[in-house]
Amino acid sequence: MGKTPRKRSFEVMENESIGQCLDRMEKEGYKPSRRMEEPIFQEVVKDGHKEILPIGKKIIFEGKLVEE
Repeated sequence: MGKTPRKRSFEVMENESIGQCLDRMEKEGYKPSRRMEEPIFQEVVKDGHKEILPIGKKIIFEGKLVEE
């Protein structure tokens, strides 16, 4: 059998709440240790100039394996 990693990243999916993501982590045997937010940008060409606009954010939790 493969060894379970001690740390793992969990991304909050598009149609998932933060609570649902935390529940998923718990079911897989991990507890959250860090929350990270990454912005999502989109390039738009306006009047011949490129503009970079924020369109959303991605939430990622780092989980540590719960040892019993």
